[in-house]
Amino acid sequence: MRSAIVLGSGMVGVATALHLRRRSWSVALVDRKPPGQETSYGNAVIIQSEALRPYPMPRDWRSLQRIATGRTNDVRYRMATLHHHLGPLLSYWWHSAPGRHDRISAAYAEIISRAAREHEDLIGEAGAGALVRREGFRVLYREQSAFDAEVAAAEALHAVHGVKFSVLTAHELKQAEPGLIDAGLGGLHWLEPWTVSDPGGLVAAYAKLFERSGGTIVHGDAATLTERNGVWSVTARDGRIDAEAVVVALGPWSPNALRKFGYRIPMVRKRGYHRHYAGGSTLRLPLRDVASGYVIAPMKNGLRIITGAELAMPDEKPTPVQLARAEQAARQIIDLGRPVEAEPWFGTRPCMPDMLPVLGPASRHKRLWMHFGHGHQGFTLGPVTGRLLAELMSGETPSVDVSAYRADRFEG
Repeated sequence: MRSAIVLGSGMVGVATALHLRRRSWSVALVDRKPPGQETSYGNAVIIQSEALRPYPMPRDWRSLQRIATGRTNDVRYRMATLHHHLGPLLSYWWHSAPGRHDRISAAYAEIISRAAREHEDLIGEAGAGALVRREGFRVLYREQSAFDAEVAAAEALHAVHGVKFSVLTAHELKQAEPGLIDAGLGGLHWLEPWTVSDPGGLVAAYAKLFERSGGTIVHGDAATLTERNGVWSVTARDGRIDAEAVVVALGPWSPNALRKFGYRIPMVRKRGYHRHYAGGSTLRLPLRDVASGYVIAPMKNGLRIITGAELAMPDEKPTPVQLARAEQAARQIIDLGRPVEAEPWFGTRPCMPDMLPVLGPASRHKRLWMHFGHGHQGFTLGPVTGRLLAELMSGETPSVDVSAYRADRFEG
């Protein structure tokens, strides 16, 4: 029986492990924490089907100036650590040029368009249907120019991909969400995405399905990974685990784990914060407030506010400035109630400079596989890219052309 170690038990790692088990691999899923307790736990709770074009870096000077001067809550940075991000950010900016972004979007759409189908399969097998709603999410606008631009973009997606949405007046948005104090100028309702009341719980349900299929979940540290005579090993709590193959699916920690083997993988690390609030009004569906750069979503633990991007390294201390701004803005549109947690949660999103995940074999080590860099969409994309990697590892013809995601594209 073929054997593999999968490092990382977020959505990406768990889905990869599941698809390998379906192909009769012996799989040990290794992490320092239980499944779904890092980035997969802290996301915006949406399995997206409308996000067929990854978010590019703004290239107009007005938008860049707003970011540079801190006049937007979408992106925040600290001058003292900005030098760590400059190389990947410049590459991200280069890849965001319209022509290049169009080519990237074509590859991105191939996997996003299959994401819900892959989740459907796992949700059914895991018995996790109670965690999922299939009614989409809404967007609130306060500025007419932003509203008009996103309606035009939605119409373009509908024309090319058949994406379904509806435009809501302020009155219609208020009717749809009676808990709102202020509905702005109105909004969009993306009709086809799915939302999850407990994203960590969904990953945990997939992990239990993996165990029922014969897989093993092990407490261990990816930093102990070694290779000798074609055998990959990692030290776990109960001893050493050996396998013929290893998958690095550690999200923002993946480049650090690979550095000891001579790989230098550029990554834009975007930190996000969230906090739950209870005792106030309710929302029926998640709501994105465009002008203030946050999403507010109904969750098992209350209303969750999820922030935009802070450029930060994984080990930096938290600075939840964006969350404080988002909370202030959210209290203008809804009665939030009180914070549930004493301190906000924070985690890091692993974004590649070309906005596409890394998926495939390493160039200089046999049976070393890379699977990370899904940006804001690891929760959405994990099952579909997990299938693709398992197909590659098993010698099958992948169900999607994977050349755009190859792992060696950043080398040299």
